Amino acid sequence: MDAPKPIGYWLKHLHNLLETQFETTLTDLGLGRRHWQVLNTLSRGKRTPHELREALAPFWAEGALDLGEVLDNLTERGWSRTEGDALALTEAGRTAHAKAAARIDETRATVLDGLTAEQYAETVRILSVMTRNVETALAARDDSRESVSSSSREDVQAESRCDLR
Repeated sequence: MDAPKPIGYWLKHLHNLLETQFETTLTDLGLGRRHWQVLNTLSRGKRTPHELREALAPFWAEGALDLGEVLDNLTERGWSRTEGDALALTEAGRTAHAKAAARIDETRATVLDGLTAEQYAETVRILSVMTRNVETALAARDDSRESVSSSSREDVQAESRCDLR
């Protein structure tokens, strides 16, 4: 019998499946997941391009559409407009968001089928704890390296001063 697959496998596999599922869900609307993320973020209120970039950074992988491309596309469709230095959805954009949101809700229901709200919440909690653990370990490692690197530089500088005498 095969050994159970580790969490990394399941995380990556689920991520890839979600990307495919969202693309399939939205493709006939001429949207991709990144379009959805921008529409959904703007549905909560105006955002500057910088605020959008920060809000969506965790989702924007190498090779994904550029945020500028998505924003240009939404503007060309008449779904977003500039208001001062911020972007906002137009009425047509709100309509498009509502249509896409209904499909996204169906997709989420499919993904969560068979799970209780408590199981979902616990899964998210566990993943956030694991994430925090790794972030803390990496930060400690970086701090340790900086400390060692700083000590090494000081040692090299002291040796250099000795060599110059």
